[in-house]
Amino acid sequence: MRTSVLLFLIVGGCAAATHYFVTLGVDFATGIDPAWSNLIGFLCAFPVSYAGHRRWSFAGTRASHRQALPRLFAVSCTAFVGNQIMLAALLRLTPLPLWIALGIVLVFVAMSTFILGRYWAFAHRTA
Repeated sequence: MRTSVLLFLIVGGCAAATHYFVTLGVDFATGIDPAWSNLIGFLCAFPVSYAGHRRWSFAGTRASHRQALPRLFAVSCTAFVGNQIMLAALLRLTPLPLWIALGIVLVFVAMSTFILGRYWAFAHRTA
């Protein structure tokens, strides 16, 4: 379990960094609404997340790609909805700039992703 958590933190950190820097890059380059740049960052980070978690964090899984990929996508999409709501609230209700608000949100959302990934998305079906 300890190794799984460490690997999850490394993979999650890489996916979060991808999400963070793509979002900020798109925001800087285009000036579009942060909700849209955040969506683009999420879509770029998901393949990093799935590949890394499949290969390292949950390497012992017997769950097939056919089972795990849509489940992790569902977990990630649910987390992203929470991410968008929290980000919008922080940007509207506080003076925080995007780069700080997004960092706070990504750390907060990562905890739920680990629990759902480990115990649902990559859990092996017994039937």
